Amino acid sequence: MSAKNKLNLFDTTMLVVSLIIGMGIFRNPVEVAKSAQSPSIFFLAWILGGVVSFFGGLTYAEIGSRYAVKGGFYKIFSYCYHPAFAFMVNWMLVISNAGATSIVAIVGAEYINPIIMPASLQNPMGIKITSISTIVILYIINFVGIRLSAQTQNLLSMIKMVLMALLILTIFAGHPAPVSHTNFAISQEAWQFTDYLKALAVSFIPIFFTYGGYQQTINFGTDIENPVRNTPKGIFIGCSLVMFLYLAINFAYYKVLGIEGIAQSKSLTADLAKVFFGEIGFKFTSVLLFISVLTFVNSAMLTNPRVYFAMAEDGVLPQVFKKQNDKSQVQEFALTVFASFLVLFLFFADSFKELLNYVMFCDSVGMITSAATIFLLRKKSQEILGETYTIGFGKVLFPVIFIMIYTIVAISSLVENKENLPTAIGLFLGGLPLYYILKKAMDNLKI
Repeated sequence: MSAKNKLNLFDTTMLVVSLIIGMGIFRNPVEVAKSAQSPSIFFLAWILGGVVSFFGGLTYAEIGSRYAVKGGFYKIFSYCYHPAFAFMVNWMLVISNAGATSIVAIVGAEYINPIIMPASLQNPMGIKITSISTIVILYIINFVGIRLSAQTQNLLSMIKMVLMALLILTIFAGHPAPVSHTNFAISQEAWQFTDYLKALAVSFIPIFFTYGGYQQTINFGTDIENPVRNTPKGIFIGCSLVMFLYLAINFAYYKVLGIEGIAQSKSLTADLAKVFFGEIGFKFTSVLLFISVLTFVNSAMLTNPRVYFAMAEDGVLPQVFKKQNDKSQVQEFALTVFASFLVLFLFFADSFKELLNYVMFCDSVGMITSAATIFLLRKKSQEILGETYTIGFGKVLFPVIFIMIYTIVAISSLVENKENLPTAIGLFLGGLPLYYILKKAMDNLKI
């Protein structure tokens, strides 16, 4: 394919930013503040979460440069472990990604409808109309070609970062000092050291959810121009930019609202926007969150069809999922199927929300085991290519820290949701027989 149909470094960087910055940073600080109950733990959790995620970004950057293939997040499991394990980790994520994207589209419609819809459509039907319209428009953009979808992603990402920067400027705006409404400080007087550790561990759950997404960049493989160079650079620059924005906007939340104000906020971004924009802060927030939704849905349409491609290569999906328009570099059938899933899930979003609670377990397993492939990829490079270089201390320590912390997050999420543990494990293990059933069916049908 020609270079003009590939993602350049700027495209890759903006994609990383969009994969990470979704709705989480505008909501999850509330949950972190509730768990932390003090500014020191609140900011320590965000800083440590950012550093660990940065270590993860560096790890996936090396994975993406060493194994630059389409559908890389699926393929590294096949290459380093076994195709069955690759399917076990990814089959739930394939479904949940469609469900999560649909739910985010509904949330975006809920924010923007009061501004754009007439009074007669301020209801569930109006929300579905806006959600479906959003999906269809982005589907058409992505169907036209990867260049247009990338340019759309770049534009939306830049607008979102500018709007976030305006929110951060509230630090310099005149506003009353935050007033304490709770007994956070009093309750912490009785805390033991283990209580601080628990608060930190529980805070990591929403923080890592908010920082996650950069690992999906390796799904693009050779769709990125010079992936050996641009994939690591894009992840490095993108993760650095996101970490700066997250810390800055959390400082703005704290400066304006205080730790108790963050914990009690019902609409965190709107509370902050009112300081800078007054009564039109609601409209500003609605536009910002809707643009965040657009970037999330668009990035989902860019990444998920590439996972279908990898599954088709392993023979667990029909070969038509591999078919790509050479001119536009679009997997037209896979993209159409994913967009259809999005529209379908719009009508089952409420019941699907419960399933999303189980996915954190599978996602944690996927992050831990995929990050561990870096050691296997290095070993295979030495065996196959005869590399004899010495791995630096940091390149060993960074993925080890990332894996250890993510293991703590996985355990914490299960402890906090004990009732979901049997279902989570069952859904994960259920992927093993399903893999062999689909594999046999594809072999028999020869499709």
